[in-house]
Amino acid sequence: MIERIWSGRSPLYVLLLPFSLLYGLIATLIRLSYRFGLRRAWRAPVPVVVVGNLTAGGNGKTPMVIWLVEQLQRQGLRVGVVSRGYGGKAAHYPLVLSPETTTQEAGDEPVLIAQRTGAPVAVSPVRSEAVSALLSAAPLDLIITDDGLQHYALARDIEIVVVDGVRRFGNGWWLPAGPMRERAGRLRQVDAVIVNGGEAGKGEIAMGLQPGAAVNLKTGASMPAPALSPVVAMAGIGHPPRFFATLRQHAVDVIRTVPFADHQAYSAAALTALTPNNETLLMTEKDAVKCRAFAHDNWWYLPVDAHLSASAEPLLQKIIALCR
Repeated sequence: MIERIWSGRSPLYVLLLPFSLLYGLIATLIRLSYRFGLRRAWRAPVPVVVVGNLTAGGNGKTPMVIWLVEQLQRQGLRVGVVSRGYGGKAAHYPLVLSPETTTQEAGDEPVLIAQRTGAPVAVSPVRSEAVSALLSAAPLDLIITDDGLQHYALARDIEIVVVDGVRRFGNGWWLPAGPMRERAGRLRQVDAVIVNGGEAGKGEIAMGLQPGAAVNLKTGASMPAPALSPVVAMAGIGHPPRFFATLRQHAVDVIRTVPFADHQAYSAAALTALTPNNETLLMTEKDAVKCRAFAHDNWWYLPVDAHLSASAEPLLQKIIALCR
């Protein structure tokens, strides 16, 4: 239902407009309070790059963060990542992730980023505290914030917005009548707009998500995803239909799809029940980081990598120049 409302296919959004106007008013006042100096943003001693979005729901932000970290690491830069840590409840903040940190403590996306990139990662509701914790632990050249475009308490040097190229901005209204955290006009003030899927417009950078080989959660073995068929596919991400569509586009025989809420917590019993006849259970990598501890032999995940067009090169060089 919420997808129909946000996409503009349902007129029920009108009932939510008073709440949206209140949300928009509060969001605008907060932003203006920093712009006009009524509140002061904390500035880190190293450059800060924000990778965020204007809408709620999955836009491909985390694959973009991973791509950016890996690109900068190849240039010899020491990159740290900070996050709010949605879905996690740490005993204390800030929390600097270690190999033993669980998704229950830090949330799924920070754990995924740490495992994929090897970069130091810290989480805290107050992102400046997460930045300070990382800088106290090791020297860094750059901080990337996973989300946080609207977290104006942390000063930033570069803003990158990831946009779903198919859904774009839905009906264009603020939450909850629409998907917007800020209005689309905010794009005129950011340094780069990354469009995931669909058609990139003038001045935008095209991005696509390319799946790799499927990986077994229990053994680490890998094989092409179509060889796993038939498959029960599950996804607990911001926009599960994108994952299911990717599987079908790559000739995976999907016999059933099971969407879950973003940052969903899983149990062995609940996921085992999805495959009563021991079918293959195929999930996203973001789901897999929460399920490895109780995985079964028939559980697999599909990693994806972001691929950006050549027009992303000036953005990379701009970030590198800040660090030099």
